Amino acid sequence: MSPLRLLLPALFALAIVAAPSAASAQSFSDGQRGEIETIIKSYLVSHPEVLEEAMAELNKRQAAAEDEKHQASVAQNSNAIFNSPRNVTLGNKNGDVTFVEFFDYNCGYCKRAMSDMLDLMKSDPKLKVVLKEFPVLSEGSVEAARVAVAVRMQDPGGSKYLDFHQKLLGGRGPADKARALAAAKDAGLDVARIEKDMTSPEVRATIEENFKLAEAMGMNGTPSYVIGKQVVVGAIGLDGLKEKIGLARCGKATC
Repeated sequence: MSPLRLLLPALFALAIVAAPSAASAQSFSDGQRGEIETIIKSYLVSHPEVLEEAMAELNKRQAAAEDEKHQASVAQNSNAIFNSPRNVTLGNKNGDVTFVEFFDYNCGYCKRAMSDMLDLMKSDPKLKVVLKEFPVLSEGSVEAARVAVAVRMQDPGGSKYLDFHQKLLGGRGPADKARALAAAKDAGLDVARIEKDMTSPEVRATIEENFKLAEAMGMNGTPSYVIGKQVVVGAIGLDGLKEKIGLARCGKATC
C-alpha cells in the first residue's frame, strides 16, 4: 500500500470542506472529483513531509504486524524449533535463551555469521544454541546438509559436529558432498558410516522439517534466526544478535 493511500481519508475530508455542495463521496461529479484531486495534489506539493510521516507510520504498522505473525508462528512450532531431537544443540543445553540459526553451507553471510555465533557461545554461558541445516542455494548445499545431518546422527553430543561445521563453513570454495566428507574426516568422524547414514530416512526427515519450519516463519534466506520469540531474517552482526538475546532474556537490549 502506498503512503498516499493512508492520506486519502483525511485529504478527502479536507476537500469536502472546500466543496460543501457534495453530500457524499458517491455523489461527486467528474468535475468535483477533479477538484478534489487538484486539492490533494496541491496539499502534497505544499507539504511533502506528510508522505514521509505516512511512510514511517506504514513501516511501523507493517513491522508490528510482522512481529505478531512471527510470534504466533514461533508459538505454534516451538517444540520443533527449540526441542526437536533432530536439532544440533550446543552451548548451555539448559540455557535461559535459545538461539536458533538456519544456515546454508554455501552462504557467504553464514560464513561471517559463524564467528558471531562462536563469540556468543564464549561470552554468554547461559545461551543455548541450536543449528538447523537450511540448504537453499544449490545442489551442493543439499549434499553438504545431508552429510551434516549424518554427522549429527553419529555425534549427538555435538562436539565433533561443531568441529566439522567450522571446517566446512569456514573453508574456501563451494561446499558439496566431497568437501563435506573431507571436513568430516578431518573432524575424526567415521566417513563410511556417514555415507551409509546419508541415505537414511532420518536425513530426509530432518531437512524437510527444517524447510517446513522456515516456511511457517517466512524465512526466505540465510542466515535466519529464532531468538526467544523473535524471528530475524538476514545477518545483523554480533551487536544486533546480542540486542535480540537481551530482549529475549530481560526485555531490554542490555540486561
